Order: sequence, then C-alpha cells, then structure tokens
Amino acid sequence: MIANTEPGPPDAPDRGPRASALASGLSQEEHPSPASVGNDSAPAYYAGGHGWTRDVRAVLHPPYTAWHLSYVVLGAISGPRFSWSILGATMLAFFLAVGVSAHALDELRDRPLRTALPASTLVAASAIGIAGAVALGIAGAFRVGPWLLVFIAIGAALVIGYSLELAGGLIHNDLGFALAWGAFPVLTAAFAQNKAVPLAAVILAVAATLLSVAQRALSTPARDLRRRTERVEGSILSSSGEGTTIDKQTMLAPLEQALRCLSWATVILAVGLLVARTLHQNW
Repeated sequence: MIANTEPGPPDAPDRGPRASALASGLSQEEHPSPASVGNDSAPAYYAGGHGWTRDVRAVLHPPYTAWHLSYVVLGAISGPRFSWSILGATMLAFFLAVGVSAHALDELRDRPLRTALPASTLVAASAIGIAGAVALGIAGAFRVGPWLLVFIAIGAALVIGYSLELAGGLIHNDLGFALAWGAFPVLTAAFAQNKAVPLAAVILAVAATLLSVAQRALSTPARDLRRRTERVEGSILSSSGEGTTIDKQTMLAPLEQALRCLSWATVILAVGLLVARTLHQNW
C-alpha cells in the first residue's frame, strides 16, 4: 500500500500554506477558501459546502462540540445535587470556551479548515468566547464557592495552551486532548453541582478520557487522509485469494463512520441519563 502525502514529517500538526503569517503576526486578514468545497475534498466530513455559513459551521465542529458538551452533562448528574440552571450555565461556558474560543484559535493558527473568515473575526470570537466563559464561571463562584475559580483558571489555561500549542506543545498531544476535553468537563460540571467531586464523577472522568483517546485515535488518521493525503494505492489479498483495491475513500469511510456513531452515541447516552435523572430523582 502506497500513500502519497504532502511534504513534511508524518507527525507534523496540520498547517495551512499561510500558517507562518497567521501564527507570527495576524497580519494576514483573510485566507481565501474555494468557492465550494465538496464533501469528498472537504477538510472534515461536516465541513463541506460554501460561503460564510459553511465556514462558521466548520469552525464550530458541531459533532465534536456536542460530544464534548455531553461530558458536561455526565458530570452534572454524577452527584446527589442537581440544578438545571447550573447545568445550563456550565454547558454555555464550555460551549463558549471550547466550541467557540478553542476552535477559533485553532483555525486562526493554521487554517486547517480552509475557511475565509477574517483573522479579526476569529480573534474576536476567541476573545468573546473565553471572556464569556470566565464571566459565567466567576458569577457561578458566588453561588458554588471560591474553589470554582480554580477550575476556571485551569480551563482558560487549557483552551489557550492547547489551541496555541504553547510551551512547545506540551499539552497538545493525545493525553492532553483526552484530559482537557474529556476528563476536565466531567469534573468541572460535577464540582459546580456538588461543591465537591463525587466518586462517580471520577469514574465518569476516566470513561470520558478513554472515549477521548478513542476519538483521537480515529480522528487523527481521518484528518491526515482528508487534509494531507493526495492518493492511496494498494490492495488486500484475502486468504481465499480474492483481492480488494484500497483507495483513499476505502480507508477514510470506516474511520468517519465510527466517529459519527461515537459522537451520536455519546450525546444520546448523556440525554438518556439526564432524562433518567429527571424522572427518577432517587436513582
């Protein structure tokens, strides 16, 4: 099997052709994208189409953002106390911090989604997102207690440090991703509800970490195939002597099918458990 990819080390992070200009000074106001991006050539399976609606949808990463917010729900229902208002505020804070700010910073840094959103728009979205999340957290601290401020500080550091790959990309790796976007939302949501971290939340955080590791194991090769691979050539010869041709789509399809199923399954699981918690308060 032969895969012809763009030049560069195989483990290099996604970088668009204007990454250096964007990363060094934000002097590049726009990064033009094609007028229309077909699903087969799109940088992600949910990033096809054209126009500003396509660009906004791509930057928000709907499947992965929903997946991430599901962990907030799991943490919120893990303890003896539960408040809808706290859950709503926590979900909004994580949406702003990760769904908006982290994703905008990621697109600003290397344009992996090939959007035409101006750099100023991405900077503003990131700033508003992180400011909104911090403001919600500070307001929540008056109700939950000052220890919530620790979670807020860690969350802000994770968003900025991970997205901009600070400290030489110290946390921009598989484990950092799993802990930051898997375990952390579970633990934060649990603390916001209970003013402590219940044992069940710790167990669920481990589960969220493992799910995030699985997500990363699938999404990394899927991104490589979509964004950095020109073509794949090869074949599989079965024990019966039958041959199957391998191409780029053959390799990509099962990865993205698994990602779709896992994202939907995690969201549905969180909704189901939330319904159970609501209907059966003494579970």
